[in-house]
Amino acid sequence: MLENVQKELNRFAKYVVTQSRANLTRQKKNASKQLWQSIDYDLKVSRNSFQLEFLMEDYGIFQDKGVKGKDPSKVSPNAKIKGQQAPNSPYRFGSGKTGNWNQFVSSIEKWAKKRNVRFRDEKGRYKKGNYKSLAYVIAGNIYNRGIKPSLFFTKPFEKAFKNINEDLIEAYRLDVQKLMETTIKDNFKK
Repeated sequence: MLENVQKELNRFAKYVVTQSRANLTRQKKNASKQLWQSIDYDLKVSRNSFQLEFLMEDYGIFQDKGVKGKDPSKVSPNAKIKGQQAPNSPYRFGSGKTGNWNQFVSSIEKWAKKRNVRFRDEKGRYKKGNYKSLAYVIAGNIYNRGIKPSLFFTKPFEKAFKNINEDLIEAYRLDVQKLMETTIKDNFKK
């Protein structure tokens, strides 16, 4: 079997998972810990093939690659963050492919409660307004300007992938060498 190849692929996948989780924590994109906990991999190795798949919550890809906003000009001129946040993202709000507005607002409301985000006046004092109202304002801004790419998964994957060719070739060479030695020994015994 391909023991050395399997070890190398496991090493590669564990590095990507560990670094992706560390990036989420470092970037403070880990409010519910749900995404962090979901990052994993599945490696299937058979006699003559292998398959490596990385797993995470569906929304993880949007955090990693970002999402284009529908219309940045609709964001308040007083907003701290302005302009398109992910102009090169393959994903965009308003495409109608995933989720709906009410689910989006509800998830923003839960996030705001967990982070204790509140309306404030110019002096920093709390203003009137419940979490639902706040969620509509935040969701509208995110919908129109988008989500900036964090690359929490892409960066460690690309970094590890740069070296995997050489490491896999060496692992495969060792596996073939071991197979040949075993075959020679078996033939010699006959």
